[in-house]
This record gives sequence, structure tokens and C-alpha cells, in this order.
Amino acid sequence: MKQLITIGLDLAKHVFQVHGADAEGSPVFNRKLRRSEVLRFFEKLPPCLVGMEACGSAHYWAREIAALGHEVRLIPPAYIKPFVKRGKTDAADAEAISEAVTRKTMRFVPIKTAEQQAAAMVLKTRALLVRQRTQARQRVARASGRIGDHRHRRPGKG
Repeated sequence: MKQLITIGLDLAKHVFQVHGADAEGSPVFNRKLRRSEVLRFFEKLPPCLVGMEACGSAHYWAREIAALGHEVRLIPPAYIKPFVKRGKTDAADAEAISEAVTRKTMRFVPIKTAEQQAAAMVLKTRALLVRQRTQARQRVARASGRIGDHRHRRPGKG
């Protein structure tokens, strides 16, 4: 078997697609893995460059695979699309990721720690609650205005 240099990993809910390539970019393998098989698969491999699309669970998988000694890089989804040569399939995406991760000019997404992800989730949740509170206040003001009660309007506004 040729020496494996880069891997493109297309993440999904249940079945992941893995594309391995050698130094010249020639395919070494292209296979599917169930979620439970992913870490065992990467444990058996020598350290190599692993590329993933920066999506929902990518940061978790990047941390886990990096802990096994691999160099992991996350690529924004928009930057992978130009590398897809044929129809949108998991195998084509994994191959495109494998090719894109080797580009010297490619921009990568930093891998977030679990703490950074938790902080981002708290901030997004807070922003959502603020928006919902504002919407509720505006709904009450509109409903009150329809029946002639304008106490809920801001001073100086109509």
C-alpha cells in the first residue's frame, strides 16, 4: 500500500466518508465509516494531515483526531465547493476535502476548545433571548395601540 499523506473526512450524522491520498494526490482508499468506527480507524493510522469541513460537530472530531497525533485542519464549506469534480456525494466531498487541505493558499478555521464552544453557545442563546424579549414587547405595544392604549410606546415616538 502507498504511504498515506492526507485524508479528507466528510462528516455526517451516522456514516462518515473517508478519502485517503498519497504524496502525489493519488487515491489510496475511499471508504465509509460508522460513527463508532472513526476513532478506531484513526488510531491505526500513522500521523497524517486530516481535513474536515468546518460544520456542526467538526470541532469535536478535530480535537479527538488531533489527540491521536494527526494534524487536523478545518476548511470553511464555501472553500471546498470549487474542488468537487462531480455530483454532490459524500465520496466526492471527501475527495474534494482531501485535495483542498493540501493547498498552500487555503484558509483554515481554528479548532475551538470545548470551553470556547460553550461560551459561544451561551452568547448565541443570550442574543436569541434578547431578540425574543424585544419581539414580545413590540407585540404587546402593537396590540395595545390597536385598542387605543399607547402607554407602551416610547416617549417622543408618534
